[in-house]
Amino acid sequence: MSRICELTGKGPMSGNNVSHANNKTRRRFLPNLNEVSLISEKLGRSYQLRISAAALRSVDHRGGLDAFLAKAKDAELSDRALKIKRDLAKA
Repeated sequence: MSRICELTGKGPMSGNNVSHANNKTRRRFLPNLNEVSLISEKLGRSYQLRISAAALRSVDHRGGLDAFLAKAKDAELSDRALKIKRDLAKA
């Protein structure tokens, strides 16, 4: 299971651990991913998605999953999210 948000495409970043003695060692910054179920009002069903906490706030801010997917860029979405977006366009 990859550590990538299904809605925003946010993934791991790399950087340095810096000690008190200013020694630098490489490290990874992982996104805060959560398994959530989001409800589509148009389609009338819920979907299990693995998204970041920031994406969950964005979904709430935009007014739900349907509104978020309408504005989202296709390049950032996962295959599952793209399928949901296509189903919404048909409905």
